[in-house]
Amino acid sequence: MNYSVKLELGSYKDQVQSAVDILQKREAARKIWLQDPTLWKSDEESVKSISNRLGWLNLGAVMKNRLPELIEFAQEIKGEGFTDVLLLGMGGSSLCPEVLTRTFGSAPGFPKLHVLDSTVPAQVTDFESRVDLAHTLVVVPCKSGGTVEPNSLMSYFYEKIKDIKGDQVGNSFVAITDPGTSMVDTAQANGFRRVFLTPPEVGGRFSAFTYFGMLPGALIGARIGALLENGGEMATLCSESRIDNNNLGIKLGAAIGALALEGLDKLTFITSPGIESFGDWVEQLIAESTGKEGKGILPVVGEPLGEPDDYGQDRVFVYLKLKEAKAEALEAKLKVLLEAGYPLITCELEDTLDLGAQFFLWEFATSMAGVVLDINPFSEPNVKESKDITLSLIKKYQSTGNAPEAPAGTIDTDWPVEDIYQALTTLMAKVNPGDYIALNAFIEHTEETEEKLQSIRAKLMKALKVATTLGYGPRFLHSTGQYHKGGPNKGLFIEFFAKDLEPLPIPGQEFSFCILKQAQALGDFETLRKHNRRAMLVNLKSDVIGGLQKLVDAAITIK
Repeated sequence: MNYSVKLELGSYKDQVQSAVDILQKREAARKIWLQDPTLWKSDEESVKSISNRLGWLNLGAVMKNRLPELIEFAQEIKGEGFTDVLLLGMGGSSLCPEVLTRTFGSAPGFPKLHVLDSTVPAQVTDFESRVDLAHTLVVVPCKSGGTVEPNSLMSYFYEKIKDIKGDQVGNSFVAITDPGTSMVDTAQANGFRRVFLTPPEVGGRFSAFTYFGMLPGALIGARIGALLENGGEMATLCSESRIDNNNLGIKLGAAIGALALEGLDKLTFITSPGIESFGDWVEQLIAESTGKEGKGILPVVGEPLGEPDDYGQDRVFVYLKLKEAKAEALEAKLKVLLEAGYPLITCELEDTLDLGAQFFLWEFATSMAGVVLDINPFSEPNVKESKDITLSLIKKYQSTGNAPEAPAGTIDTDWPVEDIYQALTTLMAKVNPGDYIALNAFIEHTEETEEKLQSIRAKLMKALKVATTLGYGPRFLHSTGQYHKGGPNKGLFIEFFAKDLEPLPIPGQEFSFCILKQAQALGDFETLRKHNRRAMLVNLKSDVIGGLQKLVDAAITIK
């Protein structure tokens, strides 16, 4: 075991040491391994909830025993000539598989993995065009069994493959869910090839080492045994038998928690080339775990690395360093930021398989940060709000036949650039030091949309010296969405939606993907306003790229 966490804290050493001392006094390392919920909260409701969310601590040993089963199943799929695996998941069900496929790709002879986590009609049909449906295994991961996105996507692709395979359609489907969920019944009723049951005492964002992460990894021929082994080694380094100052999870959790209490609550991730996708996984883990009770740590992922003058005083930089990667220019910039007084946390990986250790390290550290912040890191109390409002909008559509409409004040990109500039200026005038700007886009994720949104993001970051995030809907609702509503009221939100060129029906439903996406976008905006968040809604109409360019042009003028 050669894992390290290097803390360069500058003037914040004493505060972090105090947090370590508090964790040691509270016997945090011992209590977490005893799965004692009172480490976080003592009220009856919280104790009951937390008690059912700590199964992730021992997953390494559990899943190690299931390796032969996973490898055998992967060989079976490979042997039957499947060329593609299409995973229809959200949040904790999709982010670990995405890390694995983007980091490792597929081993020779194994199918290619595609992760679809969108209800935008154009995104759905784009993924449909990428795969050979006749030779595609569809994996439907859904912990609760009733999440609307994977169920809708499953219905759509089930009908598509049924047109090709007839009564044998179920042979192309696999479900991953908890015991006793409606997904179990759906899978059995539709003749799914297999249902993999996951431990119910593991929350979605802590589920990397369950079937949710390891089954897709096995299907592409990734070395999941090595990932589990490295995760187990990190668990040992975070075990109760180690002195807390040498416990890597305690050390890291105390640092990010204590720095957040000091106002340095924008945890900015910088990664070596080759492991960039890990940022998306850790973003959900930290944001959804800590963003509640008006507190939280905001993970900032994918933001361009700037100079000291580009930032406020609320930043902590985390460098996930792949030992074999050459990144002299990046490290030179980080050195300048360190010399300017910004704390720097460096986690070095010997190779990409050390991601297994990083999965466990950040799960453990986030749990410890929850102790420091005095919150329950295993709940997500505000996620259901957007779902409820979305459902109400869909029910209204079903009863009236009228599509959800944007509220008064929505920015229309048919407007002249001057009017768009004025609207953006009005919102940005509300920015205070320590705030952040979130771009939330319910549009198709393409290279062009990414380039435009990143351009807006970079210009606003430099002009206003605040942290920025970028999320695609509805994916971010299962990730940073909890932090947006439950965390501190420091966010300014620009929410984008567009007109869909086709409605794209959902088999068995009275509403289409178009209506579902529209309801999710407007439902999220309504929830933000309910929490008195500063937000603007932008209708990009049918010209998504042209509309985004107008926002780019407007952002250039912001000072």
